[in-house]
Amino acid sequence: MANIALRLPENVAGDFFVDSTCIDCDACRQIAPEIFSEDGDASIVYHQPENETETKLALMALVACPTASIGTVEHHDAHIGIDAFPLRIADNVYFCGFTAESSFGAWSYLIVRPAARGGNVLIDSPRFATQLAKRIESLGGVRTMFLTHRDDIADHQRFAKRFGCKRVMHADDGALRLGIEQVLSGAEPVDLDDELIAIPVPGHTRGHAVLVYRKKFLFTGDHLAWSPSRNTLIAFRGACWYSWEAQTRSMEKLLSYDFEWVLPGHGRIHQDSAENMRTHLARCIEWMKTR
Repeated sequence: MANIALRLPENVAGDFFVDSTCIDCDACRQIAPEIFSEDGDASIVYHQPENETETKLALMALVACPTASIGTVEHHDAHIGIDAFPLRIADNVYFCGFTAESSFGAWSYLIVRPAARGGNVLIDSPRFATQLAKRIESLGGVRTMFLTHRDDIADHQRFAKRFGCKRVMHADDGALRLGIEQVLSGAEPVDLDDELIAIPVPGHTRGHAVLVYRKKFLFTGDHLAWSPSRNTLIAFRGACWYSWEAQTRSMEKLLSYDFEWVLPGHGRIHQDSAENMRTHLARCIEWMKTR
């Protein structure tokens, strides 16, 4: 739990606060931008909740925080935040919340599908919490877990044990060492079923891969995200651990695929027409070539 003695002085006075253990992962600012903002290398509370809706969002951010850096002075029912996850984003795609410090607060997602369509898919691993596992179980459990890359695997072993799911990951990010059930290899895309395409995109890491669902949702891990400040798609030059040149080439591969949603592990979610997304992607590639 957050420590009131470590409360950052930049927080506005009042109930909710962020303490000095914050790692500036951005999760709270995405979930509750009305409450939290960035100040230097940390998030702070810049506006105290004034109604039930704002309080719920603040409690969701508290639950999602990977370092338990958000706290309150007053008592609140934690289940208001806990029971909000998984949170529906669009159609049958959900944000899991409960981000993990080991993944630096990366977001994970759940696709809810009938067993006849292949069952539910967990994209990257959230922090394991009994409450979250029970909620996912009530939605049908997990049949497949797609791990985009080695940075964001968090508690994948505990979720795999709980649900008996098949994990999918690329060999070049250590899948064999991790005991992954379906190991991807090489550079060619793989049809996991008639709705899911796994695409190896080396760059951020050597074995990074993304997942396309129904030619509509692109789960990008740390490969691609939306930038509100630049109002376009971006890659993270400063967080490219393997090869920027390889990541630029990998980005060009994605021009061949339709998608309307970008759902990253880090960075902002964005939705637009497939045509506009392709335009933004082409713009991102041209920018990458100049870095």
